[in-house]
Amino acid sequence: MDDSRLQQLVDRQAISDTVIRYATGIDMRDSVLYRSCFTDEVYFDFTSFSGGQAAVLPADLWVARVAEALWGFTATQHISTNHVITLNGDKAVCVSYMQAQHYLPNDETVSTITLGGYYTNTLVRTAEGWRISRCVLTVTWETGDRRLFELARQRSAGHTG
Repeated sequence: MDDSRLQQLVDRQAISDTVIRYATGIDMRDSVLYRSCFTDEVYFDFTSFSGGQAAVLPADLWVARVAEALWGFTATQHISTNHVITLNGDKAVCVSYMQAQHYLPNDETVSTITLGGYYTNTLVRTAEGWRISRCVLTVTWETGDRRLFELARQRSAGHTG
């Protein structure tokens, strides 16, 4: 096997690891691990789920927003599969299926909301490894009650540190 083919295999695995680390960081409530997935500024487009507009944000701000929105759930499980990776030098695109389950027992509504769809992540090679510079979520289906996100946010705000 030539060196360039071997490097492609190494890069593909590192890119997949970054996308999986994204999900693991959320589910383990590990802000440092989650932050390690991103460049310092990232283009985020979650409009298929939340409306609004896509934006370029500092990664630290994004991580804080995700913590506020999701850490209040009792549990989450973000599943990332079918990674289709296109390499182009020091840039790559990884399209991956996702299923995101969110669980919060409560007295107001059902306890779960599950989203399904796919991510289109653009990654760049950095001195620290492959990092996401562009993250686009396309939600294609959901079950449950979106009110759980507000309940989780309220619960998260009640916790300090």
